[in-house]
Amino acid sequence: MNRLIERFLSYVKIDTQSDPKSQSCPSTDKQKNLSRLLVEELKAMGYDAFMDDHGYTYTMIPKTKEGLTPIGFVSHVDTSPDAPGGPVNPRIIEKYDGSLIKLSSDYEMEPSKFPALKKVIGDDLIVTDGKTLLGADDKSGVALMMELAERLKEDPSIPHGDIYLCFTPDEEIGRGADLFDYDYFKADYAYTMDGSAVGGIEYENFNAATAVLNFSGKSIHPGTAKNKLINASHLMMEFHHHLPRFLDPAITDGYEGFNHLTEMKGSVENAHAQYIIRNHEMALFEDQKASFQKIQTFMNDQYGYPAVQLKITDSYFNMAEKIKPRMDIIDQALAAIKACGVTPFSSPIRGGTDGARLTYEGLLCPNLGTGGFQFHGRFEFASIQQMEKALEIMIEIIKTV
Repeated sequence: MNRLIERFLSYVKIDTQSDPKSQSCPSTDKQKNLSRLLVEELKAMGYDAFMDDHGYTYTMIPKTKEGLTPIGFVSHVDTSPDAPGGPVNPRIIEKYDGSLIKLSSDYEMEPSKFPALKKVIGDDLIVTDGKTLLGADDKSGVALMMELAERLKEDPSIPHGDIYLCFTPDEEIGRGADLFDYDYFKADYAYTMDGSAVGGIEYENFNAATAVLNFSGKSIHPGTAKNKLINASHLMMEFHHHLPRFLDPAITDGYEGFNHLTEMKGSVENAHAQYIIRNHEMALFEDQKASFQKIQTFMNDQYGYPAVQLKITDSYFNMAEKIKPRMDIIDQALAAIKACGVTPFSSPIRGGTDGARLTYEGLLCPNLGTGGFQFHGRFEFASIQQMEKALEIMIEIIKTV
């Protein structure tokens, strides 16, 4: 087994799940367990690496050739809270033949239902045991950046400018760029290593917001409730049914936006719901947010008191608007992908990365594929061959700056 895959397997076994309910940074202290390991490994390679108080890990690989542009790579150490995060027990399927993969007695992957499997027939795959997510999002990116650092230390003949690396916490809960140190990370631009299939170069993503709703009911004994009782849980359901039916993520694709209900709980007197709002087009994004406000106003007018409280918070915006004037960054990646024998492709991200936030804060940061698939769940897997190819592409990029 090569060193890149050994790194990946060791990293995924460290539980680094983030927690959206926590207000600390990082949201879970266990993320620092991986970050501390990365610092130790980078120092063992001879780099000046450090983790700050918030769990961000940095290092700089000094240039080997004058006159080359300083660039960076970014990945995140946390894994999604959407599925069990540990203990992760990965296993390798050698030369996948396209058949059904049985992860456990309860979970299996059939290519007809999981078409990503058809793209990796013949590859060696890393899968879960069906009990947890794998963590390829984004420990494939973490392993690739670490292996890049070691390769460049071993072979100083590879020409490159200064290369900055950052491993962020809490990307999965939308906070990965909150405390990014731009004073240290002096790259002209960077790439997030947080994509899926190798060959992908992504620079379009959703505009994103979160809507938090609280509903206030009027409780009274059901035996005497006529014309008096207002059930907060019913208010919550009523609000949901006012939202446009065809903006359900289960029936959208491509550039289509959605309103996704991520949490709901309630009683007679109080109820709570949370949504994520997504759209690639800013005007449609603003329309979706406005629809939440219109429903709030309508229901409060209908019931005659503030039954619905709403707070909408923007999370990130479509990086395409900032990157289009600097398409040389995309062209550079496309050329590197082609030089490594891979057909490049670009598709809109139906989500977001640290790169979206970083881009709007001045560090242009499109996203590259890392060889992981079906993120955020038990059916997540990674292709060893695609991860190896992703490393080749990274090396080709830094040589052609």
